Amino acid sequence: MTAARSGLRSMSAVALIGMLIGATAACGTEDARDGSTWEEPSSYAYTLKSTEGERSLLGTFRVTVRDGKVAEAVGLDESGRRVAKQLPGEVPTIGELLEELEQARHDRADTAEAKYASDGHPLRISLDRDKNALDDEALYVISAYEPSGR
Repeated sequence: MTAARSGLRSMSAVALIGMLIGATAACGTEDARDGSTWEEPSSYAYTLKSTEGERSLLGTFRVTVRDGKVAEAVGLDESGRRVAKQLPGEVPTIGELLEELEQARHDRADTAEAKYASDGHPLRISLDRDKNALDDEALYVISAYEPSGR
């Protein structure tokens, strides 16, 4: 009976270790889109709120994308109006935000997380390339996403 209990405990310990490793690995890719069927449409509109860090792209914008490129970016707050006027090429498509997320993951950023809507488009992207560096964070909140009719 002792040998059977010992074998059962060993199997339980192995199973527990496997679950812990799996849970730990999942933490780095929380809410990852693996297997998502969402594809960026060529034309859509969305609202972007870009905050945190010392970057040129700070503010809130209403973005219109046509043929896969930003056709119009309207600043909705003081910072957004300044960026839209002075640096209109800095306002990204959702696809470009996802590329930034993937690059951060590839570069092993300390934080590279996203939350997604039920259709698969991102709602929030949080980046911090180095937790010990000041002002390298980026937070993108995507709302009012409206794909254009095809």
